[in-house]
Amino acid sequence: MKIVRFRTGNDIAYGLAEAAGVTVYQGSPFVAWEATETLVPWEAVQLLSPVIPTKVVCVGRNYEEHAAELGNEVPEEPIIFLKPATAVIGPDAGVVYPRQTTNLHHEAELAVVIGRIARHVKAEDVGRHIFGYTAANDITARDLQQKDVQFTRAKGFDTFCPLGPMIETELDPLERLAIVCRVNGEVRQAAFTADMVFGVAELLEFITAVMTLLPGDVVLTGTPSGVGPMVPGDVVEVEIDGVGILANRIVSG
Repeated sequence: MKIVRFRTGNDIAYGLAEAAGVTVYQGSPFVAWEATETLVPWEAVQLLSPVIPTKVVCVGRNYEEHAAELGNEVPEEPIIFLKPATAVIGPDAGVVYPRQTTNLHHEAELAVVIGRIARHVKAEDVGRHIFGYTAANDITARDLQQKDVQFTRAKGFDTFCPLGPMIETELDPLERLAIVCRVNGEVRQAAFTADMVFGVAELLEFITAVMTLLPGDVVLTGTPSGVGPMVPGDVVEVEIDGVGILANRIVSG
């Protein structure tokens, strides 16, 4: 299923993406929801971030070539950090270029959406805790990242976590899904989910040994090589097989 969160008129709801539009559901897919008989045509739909997480857990250096391009070693265990929920935006929303940086980068990533409370989950049981997958852009102020001891400021600005356009519930990252990032139509990043150093099961086992993941929380699984700068006016697209295209424009802060 392809699940979207959207606005139509003054209403915000979850729904199921269909060819002709979105079938509206009552409630939330993370608690209880039920289909209605209402189908909203696509021209009346504004897609929003598919979830409002309590936290976004990110993974660093999870592709060998990306670690190498920044002069880093591949870690022996996952490197994790957090983005605040206030960084999350949806498709077509503007990414604000902050005044504090002069080197804003894109980082295309597969995002895992948690479907049920996950704590001390073993790798073999991870699947039952995953609701689905979406696309993400781990926007990074690279100069601040290189300057700061930790990543929070460099990656935590408002609008620094675009998610979308939808959640695909039937996806397997082990199937070598293509991840592509384009800036103004130019391909910057191109890789496959199967190239990750630590797979989704390993990551969730590691993370849930540290913190509890709640329904709607998001885990970003790392970015492949090819990260690079963006400037106001650029349109950046993250495309993942089965998920679709997440597009956002960079705007001046």
